[in-house]
Amino acid sequence: MTQTRKMQTAVGGGVLLIGLALAGGALSIPSAAGYGGVGPNFLPWVVAVSLVGCGLLIVREALTGGFRAMDTPSGAEHPYWPAFAWVSAGLLANAALITTIGFILSCTLCYVLAVQGLRRASGQDAGHPRGLAIDAFTGAAIAAPVYWAFTKFLGINLPGLTSSGWL
Repeated sequence: MTQTRKMQTAVGGGVLLIGLALAGGALSIPSAAGYGGVGPNFLPWVVAVSLVGCGLLIVREALTGGFRAMDTPSGAEHPYWPAFAWVSAGLLANAALITTIGFILSCTLCYVLAVQGLRRASGQDAGHPRGLAIDAFTGAAIAAPVYWAFTKFLGINLPGLTSSGWL
């Protein structure tokens, strides 16, 4: 078995293990049916079964000849670690600040930092005030409707900046 096929099999095995771990976690979620006849464990089971199925298909594909009709990989030969650091900083800042500055602002910050990393990785000019302002506006334009949809329409409490429920 070639090194490439071994790696492809490992990827499939990893997806399969994640699906099994998610299924194990779904076992601990109560299954009492709620509104619409489904309980809180429905979606975790759907995701777990889907991941297990995908993992099995990936392993089968890898063991029967490897991934077929793959394009030649594009991009750099080696990872661009500064972009990884920018995206990671965005995710960690979101997790650390969501209860302090609220969902909208923390997700906006996450978006701005992630976009900075992706722009730098693709060789684009990044870090200019105009671009940062556009990124911040775009991040807020994505995060605010998500926040309002969850809090106003679905009744799911997300951390807000104010007690009004709109920010």
